[in-house]
Amino acid sequence: MGSSDNTVGLALAVASSAFVGGSFILKKLGLMRAGKLGVSAGGGGYTYLLEPLWWAGLITMLLGEVANCVAYVFAPAVLVTPLGALSIIVSSVLAHFVLKEHLNKLGVLGCISCIVGSVVVVLHAPEENMPNSVEEIWDLATQPAFLAYALTTFVLVATLVVFFEPRYGQKNILIYLGICSTMGSLTVVSIKAVGVAIKLTLDGTNQLFYPHTWLFVLVTVICGVSQLNYLNKALDTFDLAIVSPVYYVLFTTLTIVANGIMFKDGADQSLSSIASECCGLITILTGTILLHAAKEKKAASHAASPWPLDRGISWYISLGSENLLRNVEDDYFAAPQSSPTPV
Repeated sequence: MGSSDNTVGLALAVASSAFVGGSFILKKLGLMRAGKLGVSAGGGGYTYLLEPLWWAGLITMLLGEVANCVAYVFAPAVLVTPLGALSIIVSSVLAHFVLKEHLNKLGVLGCISCIVGSVVVVLHAPEENMPNSVEEIWDLATQPAFLAYALTTFVLVATLVVFFEPRYGQKNILIYLGICSTMGSLTVVSIKAVGVAIKLTLDGTNQLFYPHTWLFVLVTVICGVSQLNYLNKALDTFDLAIVSPVYYVLFTTLTIVANGIMFKDGADQSLSSIASECCGLITILTGTILLHAAKEKKAASHAASPWPLDRGISWYISLGSENLLRNVEDDYFAAPQSSPTPV
C-alpha cells in the first residue's frame, strides 16, 4: 500500500471525525427544539423525528460513518481507528461555542485521559483477520465464546432496560450509554459481516443467496435502531461534553472485546501489548471518573449559587406582600438585562 493511499485514508478518517463530531451538535439542537414542542426523547417521546435539525445530524453522522468505512479500504486500521477520538474534540469545542456547555478544567483532563487511554488500547490491539465468506463469519458467530458474549449482552441490556432505566436513567449516564454501547458492539460485528458480503458479491462471488447474510442484516437493523434510540436519550438528558467522550470510551472498548472474542484477534498478542492495553483501559476508567466528578462539581456549584430565586420568593412571601413579591421578581430578571453590553 503506497503513501498516496495512506494519505487518502487519513483524509477520509479526519473528515469522518469532523462529520461525526458535528452530528452530535445538530442532533442535540434538534432534540432541544423537539423537547419544547412535545415529550422529550429522555421522557420516551419521538417528537424529534419531526425536527429537521435532528435529521440533518443523522445524515451527517451517516456520512461520517461511510467515510470511516471507506477509509479502511485505503489505510490500515491502526491509522484510521485512533482518529475517531478527534470526534470528541470536535463535538466538545462546538458544544462550548454553540450549546454554551462549559467544560471545566477537570472535565478537560477527563476528556484527555479518555482519548489517550482509548488511543493506547486501539494502537496495541491486534490486527483483524478478515473472513473470506459469510459462511466463515457465521461459523465464528456460532462458536461458544461469542454465543456466551451475545447472550450476556442481551441479558445485560434487558436488565438495564427493565430494572435500571426507569429508576436511574435520568440520573446516571452509564445506563443509557451502557445500553447503547453494548448493542453497538453487536452492530459493528454485524455490519462487518454485511460489508464482507457486499464486497464479495461485487467481486463476483454472490453472497445474497445465503440466509446468513440476511440474518446479519436483520441484526444490524435491530441493534442499530436500539443503539440510536438510547444515544438520543443520553443526548437529550445529559450535556454533550459528557456524553461524547463516555460514549466513545464504552463503544470503543466493547467493540474491541466483541471483535477479539469473535475473530480471535488477540491469540498472537505479546505480553507487552496486553500490558499496554490494560494500562489504556485503566486510563480510560480514570478519565470516566474525572468526567463524572466534573459534572457533579458543576451541579453542586449551581446548587450553591448565591441568592437563588426560590429563597428570595419564599422570604418575600413570608411578608405577605404581593407588591414586594412582584418587585423582587422584576429585579431578579431585569438585573442581567440592565448590564451594558460589552463591546
